[in-house]
Amino acid sequence: MIQLKNIKKSFNGKVVLDDISASFFKGKANFVIGASGSGKSVIMKCMVGLIDVDQGEIFYGQDDFVNKSYEERKLIRKEIGMLFQGTALFDSLSIEDNIAFPLRMFTKMTPEEVLDRVNFCLQRVNLSNVNKLYPSNLSGGMKKRVGIARAIALNPKYLFCDEPNSGLDPLTSRLIDELIKEITIEYNITTIINTHDMKSLFDMGDNIIYIYQGKKEWEGEKSLIRSSGNSKLLEFMKASEF
Repeated sequence: MIQLKNIKKSFNGKVVLDDISASFFKGKANFVIGASGSGKSVIMKCMVGLIDVDQGEIFYGQDDFVNKSYEERKLIRKEIGMLFQGTALFDSLSIEDNIAFPLRMFTKMTPEEVLDRVNFCLQRVNLSNVNKLYPSNLSGGMKKRVGIARAIALNPKYLFCDEPNSGLDPLTSRLIDELIKEITIEYNITTIINTHDMKSLFDMGDNIIYIYQGKKEWEGEKSLIRSSGNSKLLEFMKASEF
């Protein structure tokens, strides 16, 4: 479980996150939704330490991430998997080497153990015999699956997905959704997903956090959205073909 407590963040005097508290649950697909510029991407960057908060606390279990040293934060980051919007694969590395990258950096696995783990992760995302290919040889959906394989290589406790369906056709988007949901449940991961895709939200979302102009406007289960009575949330959902 991850908890945010009274998070605040400003850039050049402009408040981007305004006193946000929220909970992200283990074994659940936790969605953060909101219009562009609402602050949801900044929340994710603060949670993984790419940006420091101005005020507030971020707890990974009982660990206060904000007040830990750089080395202590590294230990928590080893438990985090990241699926980036653009996959962020290394174009100059083979698929095998892309997935092996965090294993070689953060573990003392032998080359044989690394290869076994790479192959396991590729099989888990339904990709076989692509080890020696390069990202340029793959479709957008295949690149996303490789990104997921790399994200789970270190057996993370936490999985962050930034717009995982961006640039994908509807059918491939659904396949990626199903894969993320399966992995979340199978490995009991705390998964956080930033997205504009409301079909994804209703297909696989468990806990929903709606951000409006830097504030948490609503938090709850997806089944409660229609009866929430929150005009801003309902307007956002309607505009998103709710």
